[in-house]
Amino acid sequence: MPHEVMNVQQVAAYLHLDQREVRKLASRVQIPCRKVGGDFQFRKGDLDHWVEQQMPSLGRERLAGIEKGVSAHHGFDHESLLVTPLIPPGGIAVPLHGRTKEGVLRDLVDLADACGMVYVRQDLLEEVRKREELCSTAIAPGVALPHPRHPLPYDIAASFAVVGLAPGGIPFGAEDGGLTNLFFLICCKDDRTHLHVLTRLGRMLHDGAHVEALLACGNVEDLRARLEEMEAAAIR
Repeated sequence: MPHEVMNVQQVAAYLHLDQREVRKLASRVQIPCRKVGGDFQFRKGDLDHWVEQQMPSLGRERLAGIEKGVSAHHGFDHESLLVTPLIPPGGIAVPLHGRTKEGVLRDLVDLADACGMVYVRQDLLEEVRKREELCSTAIAPGVALPHPRHPLPYDIAASFAVVGLAPGGIPFGAEDGGLTNLFFLICCKDDRTHLHVLTRLGRMLHDGAHVEALLACGNVEDLRARLEEMEAAAIR
């Protein structure tokens, strides 16, 4: 629930942090919170958005900790919810033909629509655009994770991810100014799946060598197989 209010202890467990570190971040206004009755309160939806923004600077161990904290908070085994099975048959495009940010977003939404995952294509496209207007979902090096800002429980058939590879790269607003080649459109029906998928992909794509291996894939079958291998290694 995005409006769920959490205290310091709950946030520490959720983000897999020490309580002292949570208080330090809050006191320095480095994490979204408000002070009520002498202590800090946090809104879960704001925390999830903060994690999204911080992903490029979070290390693999921190992302793994957040993934475990999220799963414990929601009462499920983080290793049992895999990302790669959320990619439907036909949900990978190699190559992706869009040559602009708008073109890529349209291609990804069209891909999801063709897979039967979307009820109203234009509504999803608009939600993804709105999220990109807040700040780019491009993370260095060469990867972007576009998604709606909030889960869409009624607009999609099921939680899913579709993937597109643009070998030449396009400008997508990456902080380092580089081009983006690999795109994961992530659409989930609930908060727990949304943040779990983001942190799992963050772990899988944190290693530049892994990204290079994905960029070298010449067809859909190779890209899917490589992603499955990477995810299996990530949860060992």
